[in-house]
Amino acid sequence: METDDTKVNSVMCIALVKMNITKSKTFGIEKSFSTSFKCYKSTLHLGYNIDSSILKKNQTVFSLIQPSGTMHLGNYLGAVASWAELSRLKTDESQKLIFGLADLHAITTKHPTAEEFVNKKLDTLAHLIAFGVDPEKCCLYVQSDVKEHAELAWYLSTITGIGALSRMTQWKSKSQQEGTNNKNELSSLQSEYSLGLFSYPVLQAADVLLYNPDLVPVGEDQTQHLELTQTLAKKFNHVYKTNVFKYPRIMTTPAKKIYSLKDVTKKMSKSDPSKTACIYLSDSDEEIRLKIKKATTDSIVDQPFRYDPENRPGVSNLINIVAGIQKKEIVDVEKDIEGLTSHSELKKYVSDVITEWIAEPREKYKSIRGDIEYLQSVALKGEIEARKIASENIKKIRKIMGFK
Repeated sequence: METDDTKVNSVMCIALVKMNITKSKTFGIEKSFSTSFKCYKSTLHLGYNIDSSILKKNQTVFSLIQPSGTMHLGNYLGAVASWAELSRLKTDESQKLIFGLADLHAITTKHPTAEEFVNKKLDTLAHLIAFGVDPEKCCLYVQSDVKEHAELAWYLSTITGIGALSRMTQWKSKSQQEGTNNKNELSSLQSEYSLGLFSYPVLQAADVLLYNPDLVPVGEDQTQHLELTQTLAKKFNHVYKTNVFKYPRIMTTPAKKIYSLKDVTKKMSKSDPSKTACIYLSDSDEEIRLKIKKATTDSIVDQPFRYDPENRPGVSNLINIVAGIQKKEIVDVEKDIEGLTSHSELKKYVSDVITEWIAEPREKYKSIRGDIEYLQSVALKGEIEARKIASENIKKIRKIMGFK
């Protein structure tokens, strides 16, 4: 099925797990089991122009983002823009939008002080609201306020294979960041990483399944984790002969990955050593213009600017940023910039687009961030709503498993 605003790409994923009453010893424990299941998943690709038909009655949409503090443009276009649009389009009380801060995930690699961590969560929450996520239309909460997340993660960990976790992109990319492909060195490096980092996809699956959502909006780099979630939902239902878990549908956001302004082979990130590589949502107009002015492009002249990630990655990154902000297709942005003849003209155009768009929400952020009581009230409201759903669902899961 295909419309102007959305494309549905239905994919059949056949995951056959056949274990014929075999005995294996894992950490000294004998296991004997037999399972076989098929996992069907379909991915809903959002277009830039989403209409209200995307949300059906009685549907639940769920997604989390790590509280990194001051958010950057990549964060916004990767998740927040879709959250904002979905909250704007919500028209029926039966539709549940559950969005939040994945603070338990945020400590898998870094351990800020308590004060720093609290401030990061307040910063992120303020940015979400300022840039369009309406707390009156959605449940906006902090993950650690709902203890059932950790409980379900443990239950799911007992049916998750170590091999599946070791193949997760995030785990492998962490090793690649250390600059080695040597298996012995890689093994040594991985031994230094935390169990939390290795097993966090299980917690991520628990985050989702705890609320039994119909749709989960994520960036393209998160689809592998949602596929694992679908697999674990299938496996749990099979093992316990139940249908307690739905198989959540992946909803990919329209914006392509936003890359560093200085090194277009890397994702835009706060950890980038270059101070001009990342545009923050709190940056002044002057800071934005300076960063775009210094952005890496190319030396190609006398050719129109086109989206060509392979041959013109720097230019393509700027075009992608404009497309995401203006909610336009790439081809439409290319038409808009046809008359630009130099890289300086392109950069001025991109700077103008960003500064015009960011002005109002940036001021709103400053106002909201200064009102701690308001932010705390939003988080408390979200906690109450989230815990109500989570506690009801975990009771069903406990009963199915034989716990009180």
